[in-house]
This record gives sequence, C-alpha cells and structure tokens, in this order.
Amino acid sequence: MDEDGRSYINAIGTAVPGHDVHRAFIDWAQGRIEGERERALFRRMAERSGIEHRWSVLPPAEGGGSPVEPGGFYGGDAPPTSRRMQIYSEEAPGLALEAIAALRGQVPVEGVTHLVVASCTGFTAPGIDQIVAEALGIPEAERTLVGFMGCYAAVSALRVAHHIVRSEPGARVLAVTVELSSLHLQDATDVEPLLAMLQFSDGAAAALVSSDPVGFAIGHNFALSLAGTSSLITWTIGDTGFAMQLSGEVPARIGAALQEEEVRARMLGDWRLDEVDAWAVHAGGRSILDSVEKALALDPAMLAASRDVLARFGNMSSSTLMFVLAEILRRPEQKRGIALAFGPGLAAEGFHFERRR
Repeated sequence: MDEDGRSYINAIGTAVPGHDVHRAFIDWAQGRIEGERERALFRRMAERSGIEHRWSVLPPAEGGGSPVEPGGFYGGDAPPTSRRMQIYSEEAPGLALEAIAALRGQVPVEGVTHLVVASCTGFTAPGIDQIVAEALGIPEAERTLVGFMGCYAAVSALRVAHHIVRSEPGARVLAVTVELSSLHLQDATDVEPLLAMLQFSDGAAAALVSSDPVGFAIGHNFALSLAGTSSLITWTIGDTGFAMQLSGEVPARIGAALQEEEVRARMLGDWRLDEVDAWAVHAGGRSILDSVEKALALDPAMLAASRDVLARFGNMSSSTLMFVLAEILRRPEQKRGIALAFGPGLAAEGFHFERRR
C-alpha cells in the first residue's frame, strides 16, 4: 500500500472483436454519395484519416461479406433500435470479460471490492455491471455505472475509481469501458455524417485501480466545458439507433481552447508543459490529434501512442483513452503524463499520471 495515500492504475487489459469492417465501410459509403466531386472528397478524407482497421461485433454477412452487404445486419432496411440493443445486451458483456481476462494476464484481479463500468453505446437491464459482476463471482462488489457520457467517460470511470481508493485504501477497483459503436450505423448519404461514422469502432478495456504502488499514480483531475459548443457533438437516440452529430468545427475549437491561458492552467496544475513527457490523448480522429499537437507545440513523438491506437482500432469512444494508456504503460521511458479526452459538451476531461519509480 502506498504511504502517500495515492491511487494507481496498476495495469490495463484490452479487447476488440475479430471482424475488421473498415475497408467494407469505405466501399459502402462511397456508393451512397451522389456526385463524383463529393465521392472524391470522401475518398481523400478516408485516406488521410490515419485509420487502418476498425472492429465490429457484428458477424459477416452470408457468404462471408460485411454487415452492409445483402444478408448482413445492415443489408436490408435499417434495423430498429430494439434490435441493436438486443445485440448490445448479448455482445457487450462478453467483450468486457475478454478485456478483464487480458488484465488478469498482467495482474491478479482477485479481491475486487468495487466495479465501475462506463458505456455510452447501449442500455440493458440488468446492467453490464451486474452481468460482469455475476460472471466474475463478485456479487457483493459495490457497482457504479457511468452511462452516455461519450468519449471522455473513461476519465470519469477512472476518477470514480481514484476517489474510492483515496477514501478506502484497501479497495481494489475494476474500471471497465465497453463500447459497440458499430451498432449505430445510420442511413446517411452526405459526406459529413459518413466521415463521422468512418471514425468509430468497437472495443473494451479493463483497469485495476488500487493503492498498490505499481503502474501510474493518478493525480490532478480536471474538467472543462467550452462555452458555446454544446451543439458541436450530440448523440441522439432515435428509432434506428443512436445518431452521432460531429461537427467539423470540433478540432479547431479544441485547438483554440488549448491555447487559452486559463485552460492550460487548469490542465497543467502545478506542472510546466516541458515537464510532461507523455500525452494520452483520446484518439477521436486525426484532425483532433493534429489540433492538440499544434496548439501545445508538441513533438510528434508525444502523440505516437494515440496515433498508433487510432490506426489499429479507430475511435472506440470511451475505450479509446484506456487503449492509449495501456500503450504508454508499455513504454517505460515515459514517466510523467497527462490524459486528455473530449466529448459532448463540448467538454474536455483528464488527469495527471506518474509512473511509479
């Protein structure tokens, strides 16, 4: 147990489904766009996205094709929200348990006292937290469900875990994120919504947070809401899934905010910018990472982990930041960092982390 009363992210396990749908989506989307100029724009943006793979729980269509082909989940009429939520309730717990199994391969997960689950891509009752607790044989664990907060929900889940450990030093908290973004493909034909859908993927992550001085110490939590930006990211529940509206203004507004002295002061706390050697930035898209890098004048190597996660997995909503942190945990040369994620609001949330020396 840490004598300073700090909480630590001891380790992180991750999991994605086995079905890569990225290229199939690009081909499908191009066929829906009218006008060669618009199609060329979409192709150019897709090539520049920095994404190579995205994964889905949806099975291949009959004959091995993608979910958007005839016989696939999206091969006919748009599936209703009820059907999408049925798949969520069937698939999300299993993917979460795969991430926990990956975590178990790094650290013992016995003796878990608290379970915090974050997810914004589905609803079911009993909740994912209850299903996971039962599967792990920890029905007595205290449970918290963080729902519908968007891509920064991993920060919220880890912050809850941090405060639990700070108040109960003997606690062992399992913080889980699970997102099935591929359940919410929309019947769009315009370039902007198709480019928004191009980003998203499925994935789950699990972190053990305790007072054992191993891994990353959590410190200096911060939360910011940018004035006048509430309409830039919205996530609306409709009859055919959850419709994401992601404005093209988001990267520029994030970049402008990070150049503001007050925003920087709240994010850095008592650290100087040149003291930070690791940035775990939510890989919400290449343009967002570019804006953060430019606004903070970062060496490109600082966002290598975020860009690597984006390339291999796409934007997995709340799970994305956990994947980035897991990648940085494997890089012992990086000692002191800031985790930063964005989501509806437009909000920016994060915390400081320091490697146990």
